[in-house]
Amino acid sequence: MDRLTTIISRGLGSLLKKNMADVQEASGKAESKPALPDFYTDPNAVLNDDSSIWRFGKKPDYTKTRKVYEETKRCNHAAGSLPDLVENLVKNWEIEASFKTRLEDWRTINQERYSFSMNGKQRSSVDYMLKQGTYNAILPPSEYYSPEHNDFSVSHKTFKRMMPTFAWEVLEVYSGPPKVAFRWRHWGWMKNDYIAFNCNGEKVMAKAHDGIIDIEGVTVADLDGDMKIVHLETWFDPMSMFSQVAPNGVTKASQPESHSSAELGPEEDSVKRESATNASVVSNEIRPNMDRRSVSSAAADMPHGEMSSEGEGCPFARSS
Repeated sequence: MDRLTTIISRGLGSLLKKNMADVQEASGKAESKPALPDFYTDPNAVLNDDSSIWRFGKKPDYTKTRKVYEETKRCNHAAGSLPDLVENLVKNWEIEASFKTRLEDWRTINQERYSFSMNGKQRSSVDYMLKQGTYNAILPPSEYYSPEHNDFSVSHKTFKRMMPTFAWEVLEVYSGPPKVAFRWRHWGWMKNDYIAFNCNGEKVMAKAHDGIIDIEGVTVADLDGDMKIVHLETWFDPMSMFSQVAPNGVTKASQPESHSSAELGPEEDSVKRESATNASVVSNEIRPNMDRRSVSSAAADMPHGEMSSEGEGCPFARSS
């Protein structure tokens, strides 16, 4: 009996040691597994990049947009869940695409391989996005808007003035890395008039109605081994946005209008500029094939002395 007890004790001891070794090995593997980049765990991670060069001279302030997001979002994703991680990634990517002017400062993408496409059309490079802007990358020519007649600065001013806050959230995630497919929502309230140049080079407008602009779409993100974005393919109907902006259609804006800083909306955080430089800024940045009338009208329409750096812009192409 004593011998049997000894055998059992030795067997249990050996098994316990093996199990402990397995646990320690698994723990070691878990500890050695690289952590996710900070732009997956913090929606504002890239705003801490002090060495980056920022559009308009300083970091944007997303405080009010994040507040609107928290108060009016549909979903509450658990921290660290796949939808939460994807949401944080896209929000950081949107900040970089909208406000970082140098490719070498973008951390969320694979800088050598990155591309973007809309609705199955030709892929655009990161250089195109840096030059033309995110709104111009996703919006086709129409009676409401034209990338040909609105440069990067004018396009951002147009939409950020109209909707001082434009929040973004992930609704559903359909697949995990390395190919992440998800449905998203982008929304805000039309606080100021919509004014832009359309496909005919005409300046058009729609009066502010203070109603919600709420759009949805689907995106597939291809990620590399470092969890950086290689390609984004997005599907959504731009006309679904414009039909909410101008339910009765747009009208021609017969006279160029100059806009004071007060007209930009109380929720915009602005960077001061000398008003005398506005015309030259637009003229230098505007597309070469833009006609003289459009250039002068765009310059006259720039806000005097200020340029918005608050709020989330359109996250696809160019996320709170």
